[in-house]
Amino acid sequence: MLDRRQWLALLGSAALPLLATAQTRKRGHLVIIGGAEDRKQDRVILKKFLELSGGNHARIKFITAASETPQATWQSYQAAFDDLGATQCELVPIATREDASKSEVVIQLAQADGIFMTGGDQNLLMQCLWESPAAQAMHRAFHLNGACIGGTSAGAAVMSRQMLAQGNATPDPEKDMVSMNIGLGFVANAIIDQHFSQRQRLGRLLSALAQRPDMLGVGIDEDTALVIERGQSIEVVGRGSVTLLDPRKMHTNFDAIDAEEKLEMLGLQLHILPAGQRYAAPIGIKQNKKQPQSLWEAVYLLAQTGPMRG
Repeated sequence: MLDRRQWLALLGSAALPLLATAQTRKRGHLVIIGGAEDRKQDRVILKKFLELSGGNHARIKFITAASETPQATWQSYQAAFDDLGATQCELVPIATREDASKSEVVIQLAQADGIFMTGGDQNLLMQCLWESPAAQAMHRAFHLNGACIGGTSAGAAVMSRQMLAQGNATPDPEKDMVSMNIGLGFVANAIIDQHFSQRQRLGRLLSALAQRPDMLGVGIDEDTALVIERGQSIEVVGRGSVTLLDPRKMHTNFDAIDAEEKLEMLGLQLHILPAGQRYAAPIGIKQNKKQPQSLWEAVYLLAQTGPMRG
């Protein structure tokens, strides 16, 4: 891990305005996409990401380390953002853990207005980024510079600290049917799953929550994004829904059964949040009486993003 002095030495004079004005910059946003977002027609989600990054002249950096075809993936997004009028999009050359420690990569990410992680395999992505200077730089861009961090599919899965690493979709939740790993930690209190309705992943996410009942479960449909404004609100953008599961008051037989046996899960709270809806976190404002207390609490937890790492 780099300390403050090492970061200043690495970034040089470019870091001074970033640190000096940290208190006056915009709040960071997360754009967490369920995969298969529209890149050729209305591009509603990509427009939202570009807007939250600062508009057409924002410095947008792309990470394709999750993809088996990184160059083709980059070209697809490059064409989409060119059509949207973005003028400063750039691929960050991260393919290995060694790349994620290079000073030029760290500087690119620390100075970014928006960082977008593409789809593929979240485990490949975390093999590159885990505890790396590049991951530290992403956190500094988000927390200090108010950058927008976006991710689709695998890039969405790594947003949480508790990352769903592997597991097949089954009709019913089963004990130990999924494996967990550590993600980037931008989302502190939830486990994220993607392609949710299209790949029928409710049972998979419930199985993960049985292991970690202290976490919320967030299932995001394709061409749908959960947008989190740090400490303020969540919003659903696109054409699908976000399924929000709250197991914190749940009773389960997890400790009494063997692996692959069916789970009993009683008292779960489930909320369906459709595209076009925004939910404010309960900070200094009166609660909307139309929203149940359980949703109110869940929105608050989602809006409290993880701490800066590194």
